[in-house]
Amino acid sequence: MSVVRSALFQAAFYGVTLLYMLVLLPALPFISRQTLWRTGVTAWVCAVAFLLRVIVGIRAEVRGTENIPPGPLLIVAKHQSAWETLALLPYFSDPAFILKRELMRIPIFGWFAAKTRMIPVDRSAGSSALKAMTRTARAEIAGGRQILIFPEGTRRPPGAPPEYKFGVAHLYASLGVPCLPVALNSGLFWPRRALNFRPGTIIVEFLPALPAGLPRDAFMARIEHDIEAASDRLLAEGRAALGAERGAG
Repeated sequence: MSVVRSALFQAAFYGVTLLYMLVLLPALPFISRQTLWRTGVTAWVCAVAFLLRVIVGIRAEVRGTENIPPGPLLIVAKHQSAWETLALLPYFSDPAFILKRELMRIPIFGWFAAKTRMIPVDRSAGSSALKAMTRTARAEIAGGRQILIFPEGTRRPPGAPPEYKFGVAHLYASLGVPCLPVALNSGLFWPRRALNFRPGTIIVEFLPALPAGLPRDAFMARIEHDIEAASDRLLAEGRAALGAERGAG
């Protein structure tokens, strides 16, 4: 039954996403990025959350919103699932994702990503890609935006050994703004590269922000420790809840 529900959600998710993009597409050249964000992106995220809850039985619990500082910010989040690529967006006033350049080439989606000024990275370009990413991120930070990056670069299965890339430390040192670590357990419920969603409650936690100006090595050690320790705690909590539900069933 869970496989059927998962397939239904996937169909509904892509259908709703395409519908939102087609409805907004004619207005894309004429509306501001901020208007698109408020009227389109936020509504789309709410619609996907509704589909997750109704079809699959996945809800979300958000902790630590009081830790989100105002103004320009670097957000460094654990990445286990597609869930956090959309569910984190409403908690920030003007966020910009750092994403792989290939996504910008997807028809329609890429146009919306360009309109909202996401920051593409050419992973094959080495150090020049890091320089270009940092230059663009600094310009967006100067405009008051928040930059969101997944420091491992790709989704990792729950409990997998961490693989933090040092580029996040370079970005932190270059931007000169506070850094907000984000922990979560989304991979337990919306697995990477799988169609078997599990009903339950995804927990995401905004951890206390790190101040600007830490040495790179100290920042790297602190960000990995904080995110991994909190994510392991949330994974244990999620697994306990799943086990309790199976026992009750």
